[in-house]
Amino acid sequence: MNAEANAAPQLGAQFPAGTFAPAPGRGRPLRMLLAQTKIEALLILRHGEQALLTLIIPLALLIGLSTLHIGDLPEPRVNSVMPRILALAVMSTAFTGQAIALGFDRRYGVLKRLSATALPRWTLISGRVLATLLVVALQAVVLGVAAVLLGWSPAIAGLLPAVPLLVLGTLAFGAAGVLVGGALRAEIVLALANAIWFVLLLAGGLALPAADLPGPLGALAGFLPSGALSEALDAVLVDGSLPGVQPVVVLLAWGAVCGAAAVRTTRLT
Repeated sequence: MNAEANAAPQLGAQFPAGTFAPAPGRGRPLRMLLAQTKIEALLILRHGEQALLTLIIPLALLIGLSTLHIGDLPEPRVNSVMPRILALAVMSTAFTGQAIALGFDRRYGVLKRLSATALPRWTLISGRVLATLLVVALQAVVLGVAAVLLGWSPAIAGLLPAVPLLVLGTLAFGAAGVLVGGALRAEIVLALANAIWFVLLLAGGLALPAADLPGPLGALAGFLPSGALSEALDAVLVDGSLPGVQPVVVLLAWGAVCGAAAVRTTRLT
């Protein structure tokens, strides 16, 4: 017994750490987060319906609204259209896409299985948030290139302030997406998320400027998250000024209310 006990340290000394792979043990937090973010981003980009929502529809509307004379807009029309399309892209990815993905992840038990792995909860949540922000950044680049080809000339001073607005809009719409996708059945989420997308597209001043909406809809648009984000982006990208207090407060309020409700109602299955 004593000989075996004395031999164990000598045997371990012959094989330094890292000799055998895989080495058991918990991964580094940053490495786990990056891996989860990569997986979530690839899942979004490879999904056909997600590609339709995130890129094809916004690109089609950008080209159509910039070239067709719909509504009374100053020339070049793309300057007034681009902020609305950016808001639409954020809404499509962070709200509709995430709500549908979450609903079906719950249906097929994906979240339940992931929660039983060694990945911490914060890694699962942060990975999905970062993946959504990466996709929004990709959308902004692609739409920006297309807009430049159409004659877009944004206010240079407004490009930097537009970044935190896009992040804020992504978080607000993401909270709403979790609220819808985390509590209802997948089939209901699919129908409801698309219906809300159409409502926010039309009533939020994205398809047409809020000033061109009939009756009280024009005033209502500013209190919807889509209208608030569009208004804030228009201020920085067209006028080169800081966004007003109201659209920022509206986005913060929607994010806080939807996030608080989602924490109480979201289920893994």
